[in-house]
Amino acid sequence: MSFENLNLIEPILKALKTEGYTTPTPIQEQAIPFILQHRDLLGCAQTGTGKTAAFAIPILQLLFEDRQKHKEQKSIKALILTPTRELAIQISESFTAYGKHTGLKNLVIFGGVSQNPQVDALRRGVDILIATPGRLLDLMNQRFVHLDHIKMLILDEADRMLDMGFVHDVKKIIAKVPANRQTLFFSATMPTEIQSLADSILQKPARVEVAPVSSTADTIQQALYYVEKSDKRLLLNHILKDKNIKTALVFTRTKHGADKVVKDLIRVGITAEAIHGNKSQNARQRALANFKNRTTRVLIATDIAARGIDIDELTHVINYEIPNIPETYVHRIGRTGRAGASGIALTFCDGEEEIDYLRDIHKLIAKEIPVEEAHPYPLNMQAMTEKLMSKAKNGSAKKSNGSSGRSGGRPNGNRNGGGRPGGNSRAGGSSGLSGGSRSSGRR
Repeated sequence: MSFENLNLIEPILKALKTEGYTTPTPIQEQAIPFILQHRDLLGCAQTGTGKTAAFAIPILQLLFEDRQKHKEQKSIKALILTPTRELAIQISESFTAYGKHTGLKNLVIFGGVSQNPQVDALRRGVDILIATPGRLLDLMNQRFVHLDHIKMLILDEADRMLDMGFVHDVKKIIAKVPANRQTLFFSATMPTEIQSLADSILQKPARVEVAPVSSTADTIQQALYYVEKSDKRLLLNHILKDKNIKTALVFTRTKHGADKVVKDLIRVGITAEAIHGNKSQNARQRALANFKNRTTRVLIATDIAARGIDIDELTHVINYEIPNIPETYVHRIGRTGRAGASGIALTFCDGEEEIDYLRDIHKLIAKEIPVEEAHPYPLNMQAMTEKLMSKAKNGSAKKSNGSSGRSGGRPNGNRNGGGRPGGNSRAGGSSGLSGGSRSSGRR
């Protein structure tokens, strides 16, 4: 199928051609027709599936056609709520690219910067508003934003908004939006709270589900490195000696950890910057811009700051620290291998608390990450095996005593994550894991 088969108008088809888009991704192919029929929609799709275009393209078309009929004065007709500044900016860029020939104006508003330019733009009039909940509520309370004419409400990354504590703000905003509207609801996961929120605001929605969060893209080559915690910085330096790794996105669990990795890399002559919540908005955008234009080779990020990062030709994601939420692993490695391109995801496991996190990931994705043994900083495998056996035995003992079988707050002993960590599986190290082509265009 091509985009022409989706009954899109010529101004949008022209823009898509300029962006290099020819074939819609599965979520675009499924969602766009429902949205063009003015249906409410519940979309469940992991990052990197082309979700932004799946709602931006039909929204632009519906608003363009509405304007051709009514020629009414500019007011906010579509509101997109999203959890982070980075994702809001990315969505705005997408609307600008796809709508360049429609005459529709979009504006992105978020906190951490002066509100004055945002207020000035609102006064000039916009058709599409992309906003983070906090800043939007602030401007609504100051009467700079009015939602009386909203025809389309979109909640993007709803699960992340829940994680970040924005759900109450979102509910306050929804209460100010006309009940007679079209609502689109997107989330990578569907925990009970998110499903309840969706049920409360959607009217007989169409449901689109593509590549559930428990799956990792087949285009991503994964590898696991067992390494002492104190040797992680040495292993990262070793891997980055491979000049074929042009860019790498490195994940840590904490802001402090991200800053420490930056210092370690700069010390050995590798250009690196961090992006996390303690950085000012200008610093975050500057670091992201430097990474995109390859002035900076390595970007170190925390999970919340990284949601919404969409980098062309990003070949490598490195989990310097394993996330304590297994779904986060899928989100992280989904930063590479996007829109059908190939990518490489490397994960460091220190054999302490991270063993439990790794077990959860193996259980979620229903397979084990191949182990790379040929690196200069391996763990003592005999000690690792004994530790795993001890954890499994303790878990069994707890179960027999009527407990939940948890150790360190994480599940133990699942069939996919257990066993010895060594194995015969190999997934090339720094010498063989490099590069990866990408399809053109942002998705």
